[in-house]
Amino acid sequence: MRAFIPSALLLLLSSINPAQATEYIYRDIMANTLPSAQCNVENVAKAVSSRDVNLNRYAKRFCQMQGYGWHLDAIKTAGDTVCTSCPSNQSQQKCSQQDMVVTCKRIKPGTVGMLPGKG
Repeated sequence: MRAFIPSALLLLLSSINPAQATEYIYRDIMANTLPSAQCNVENVAKAVSSRDVNLNRYAKRFCQMQGYGWHLDAIKTAGDTVCTSCPSNQSQQKCSQQDMVVTCKRIKPGTVGMLPGKG
C-alpha cells in the first residue's frame, strides 16, 4: 500500500500538462546617441561616449521609445564613435555613438495569463 501512493502521485504529476512558455516579439533598432555634455580631449571624449553605462542607458531608452511593454534584450553592436570639435575650444571635442544596433523584446499578446472564455 505504501508503494502504491508514491507511484500514483508520480503518475498523476506526469499526466498534468506543463504550462506554456512565454513567447516574445523581437525587434532590432538602429539609432544614434547624443553627444556628451562636456568638451574633453579626444581620448577622454571617446572613452566617455563608449562606456558600458552610457551605452546601456541609451539602449534602454531606444527600446522604451518603441511603446508600452518594450524592453532591452541585447546590444548587438555599439556602433562607431564620431567626434565633433567644440565651438568654444577647437582642441576639445564632443563624441557620440552612431549606428548603434539593439534588440528589443515584448511579450507576445495572448501568451501569458488567462484568455477570456478559456478558463
